[in-house]
Amino acid sequence: MTSTKDIYLLVACTGIENIDEAITLLEQNNWDLVAAINGVIPQENGILQSEYGSETIPGPAFNPASHPTPVPTSSSSSSSSSAFRPVMPSRQIVERQPRMLDFRVEYRDRNVDVVLEDSCTVGEIKQILENELQIPVSKMLLKGWKTGDVEDSTVLKSLHLPKNNSLYVLTPDLPPPSSSSHAGALQESLNQNFMLIITHREVQREYNLNFSGSSTIQEVKRNVYDLTSIPVRHQLWEGWPTSATDDSMCLAESGLSYPCHRLTVGRRSSPAQIREQSEEQSTDVHMVSDSDGDDFEDATEFGVDDGEVFGMASSALRKSPMMPENAENEGDALLQFTAEFSSRYGDCHPVFFIGSLEAAFQEAFYVKARDRKLLAIYLHHDESVLTNVFCSQMLCAESIVSYLSQNFITWAWDLTKDSNRARFLTMCNRHFGSVVAQTIRTQKTDQFPLFLIIMGKRSSNEVLNVIQGNTTVDELMMRLMAAMEIFTAQQQEDIKDEDEREARENVKREQDEAYRLSLEADRAKREAHEREMAEQFRLEQIRKEQEEEREAIRLSLEQALPPEPKEENAEPVSKLRIRTPSGEFLERRFLASSKLQIVFDFVASKGFPWDEYKLLSTFPRRDVTQLDPNKSLLEVKLFPQETLFLEAKE
Repeated sequence: MTSTKDIYLLVACTGIENIDEAITLLEQNNWDLVAAINGVIPQENGILQSEYGSETIPGPAFNPASHPTPVPTSSSSSSSSSAFRPVMPSRQIVERQPRMLDFRVEYRDRNVDVVLEDSCTVGEIKQILENELQIPVSKMLLKGWKTGDVEDSTVLKSLHLPKNNSLYVLTPDLPPPSSSSHAGALQESLNQNFMLIITHREVQREYNLNFSGSSTIQEVKRNVYDLTSIPVRHQLWEGWPTSATDDSMCLAESGLSYPCHRLTVGRRSSPAQIREQSEEQSTDVHMVSDSDGDDFEDATEFGVDDGEVFGMASSALRKSPMMPENAENEGDALLQFTAEFSSRYGDCHPVFFIGSLEAAFQEAFYVKARDRKLLAIYLHHDESVLTNVFCSQMLCAESIVSYLSQNFITWAWDLTKDSNRARFLTMCNRHFGSVVAQTIRTQKTDQFPLFLIIMGKRSSNEVLNVIQGNTTVDELMMRLMAAMEIFTAQQQEDIKDEDEREARENVKREQDEAYRLSLEADRAKREAHEREMAEQFRLEQIRKEQEEEREAIRLSLEQALPPEPKEENAEPVSKLRIRTPSGEFLERRFLASSKLQIVFDFVASKGFPWDEYKLLSTFPRRDVTQLDPNKSLLEVKLFPQETLFLEAKE
């Protein structure tokens, strides 16, 4: 394998005789062969050849007898053997140049840079720090070595350090610097950054995390959960100070070593193992999340007691059933189920839908395609030996709870009682068909609990998966994600169909609206035309009536006029010539003794009523209609003849 060849190539190029030492060096450089070689031998003087260039790094001759090379397999020989190959040095002895190592040393709020050859010792670094920090070497602890604590006489070359290194100084025997008050010192600590070097025990992996002094222990544990996938309540810690008794305590108050502090975290797997670890506790302080710092008394805080972990569930130990027998209302039954589930397994559990199964269908399926979710039905059974382990370790795992809350509507039912079992089978037969109901009916008690994953389809509800209780968190998550992939593909099709349907409906609505507006416009136009016609008809009628009335008045006036006198008459005769607005002339003779009103009636009988027209004389210009109509023509000086003209009144 490639990693095995890397080990022997490192041995061949650097002359390291200890295989374990070579493995450690490769691990420190993340199995980067070139970086590991450069960490031991300066790159600029090398003789290591690569297919990507002509760089070389010196090293002692490779002796096959002292370092047997493993026989490569057919699958790896062609790829790994050509990547890097050691070149045997010439017979001339090449003297190795000393490496320069850079150290950045932190002490409280100070940083000191130290540059030394790798032939120097740890004690020489302390002597330099003694001059810089004014701290006696005997009072100084130099920490941060990847290989753990080292002696002052240790040569730096033997530690196989990289070029750049970070260390820190602890002075436990020296009092802290004086401050004006405790509050001032605490405020200074809150503003400092703590480097927590956390080792994951199971995988032997180390994390370097920076936290401000104001961060709480609980925040540290949540960050570790993101890195290790160990839920906070399952974390088992070593290395916390004895004063760190509360997860809400900030790091500045917890007594951590500044600037760096080492911790170890592992997973608490079973109550029996937890007791062994508690009994073996000596100098280190073991801290388990959500505890008061005391040793474990039992495992009930996980929702699992000892007998149940080993398959010895006992319903007699439970205070109350998960669900009342013969519950009339499904919502009330699920309220009790949720309360009892929380009391047994804690508050970190899926959010169970409170309501009937039909209501859960409505919530999950009968909404817009973008808002639909899968329906997860949890079937509980108190008599199964798997129930408590499944609930506490799988169903209440933070990753499972988070995934279910984001993508599922979770509905639960307890099948422990026969009446509740029969009721669910009836619901199952009605909603999913007899095949699914028969499948659940034939399940043995020890196969419970069950987790049904339901996907709503256009015409029916499909059971995507039936998950039994004998599973793991990873397998449960994989099956949930697989169901989610199927659902997502179907949901995308439904969204596309729904969008197309909505687009068609929008077009139809727009067309209907346009047609409705067109009808309204036509109707309004027709009504306006009808109103206009009616108004015209009305005005025409009025006009006709007025004309008829005027014609009747004219005829009556014309008939009432006295006969026109002859030119040769015994009585004096006045001859009047009247010009109309159109330029025509009306001529008539009147007796000089006739009243002016007769002239007005004559003019009106010709279609010029005196209330609309005025009769004017020229010399002198005067309005005759303003004169007294009862006076005679002689009196108003319209004798023996006169020319008048008609003018419409304004």
